[in-house]
Amino acid sequence: MASDSGLAVNFNSVTRVFGSVRALDGFDLHIAPGELVALLGPSGCGKTTALRILAGLDQATSGRVDVGGRDLTRVPANKRDMGMVFQAYSLFPHLTVLENVAFGLKLRGQDRASRHRRASEVLELVGLSEQGSRYAHQLSGGQQQRVALARALAIEPSVLLLDEPLSALDAKVRSQLRDEIRRVQLEVGTTTLFVTHDQEEALAIADRVGVMNEGHLDQLAAPADLYAQPATRFVAEFVGLNNRVPAVVVSGRAEVLGTEVPTIEGSLAQGPGQALVRPESVTVGRDGGANASVVSVSFLGPISRVYCVIDGGQQVMAQVASSFAVTLQPGDRVTVGVEPTPLLVIAG
Repeated sequence: MASDSGLAVNFNSVTRVFGSVRALDGFDLHIAPGELVALLGPSGCGKTTALRILAGLDQATSGRVDVGGRDLTRVPANKRDMGMVFQAYSLFPHLTVLENVAFGLKLRGQDRASRHRRASEVLELVGLSEQGSRYAHQLSGGQQQRVALARALAIEPSVLLLDEPLSALDAKVRSQLRDEIRRVQLEVGTTTLFVTHDQEEALAIADRVGVMNEGHLDQLAAPADLYAQPATRFVAEFVGLNNRVPAVVVSGRAEVLGTEVPTIEGSLAQGPGQALVRPESVTVGRDGGANASVVSVSFLGPISRVYCVIDGGQQVMAQVASSFAVTLQPGDRVTVGVEPTPLLVIAG
């Protein structure tokens, strides 16, 4: 949720050209005060270039970047008041945790007592108040990244920048620290730009997610809206799993597996195509009118994935409750359909 304690960030028609490559191509983005926006996309889409330009570590070829209404386009990095957390923890091995967190304050001329007091406050915020006298090699990867986060926050930056901060961690620690970063960000209220290639990470942590494709935003929306109503084929296929199911569109509605559903803006206007259907929107039942055969079932705890082949040869994957999935066996005849929710339909 946006907060008055943060500053607004604006990218206005920002372009960055490297030789013949346009890493950013007329990139526009507005981040509200106190908001956390995640830029999501594959390698080479421009998300890290955008973050580096905001940080002052790279310069735009054209366009403007401003923070709190101040044009920072030509302001050097050390004058931008940004806090940064990278994939690599970059902690000083010869300094204690407390000294690492206080380092930025020392550079700003704060006296020893003041900077240690502030460092202690931020370490408590990230749950490391007992680790201040330790050194980096005595900490786990997750703890080191918490120290890096505390160091970035200690200077009370106008904007917090996070560049793939969790990708070096194992899955369990990554999930825990992701939630911790969000908790801290909400508590502090700092405007934040979070760059990641991990869709689950982006959807879980952000107020809004921007999906980048070849240097521009394909869509910027709240996580639930992005997932349920992808604006383009690229967004639909990059975010979440999809089945491609034959569909016929007539006057803004599509016939898909015997169910009529509304189409999302950007869909095929008329005629036969392919509906992109999320696995959880595929229904599997044992009622009459079977139209598919079960191929396999994968158990994933409370939910399972059921792979079926529809009569005619199309394979689909459904995500259903495991309590139902355990009753299915390969070869079972079932009825496969779709929920009557809006779908994106593309040319077949």
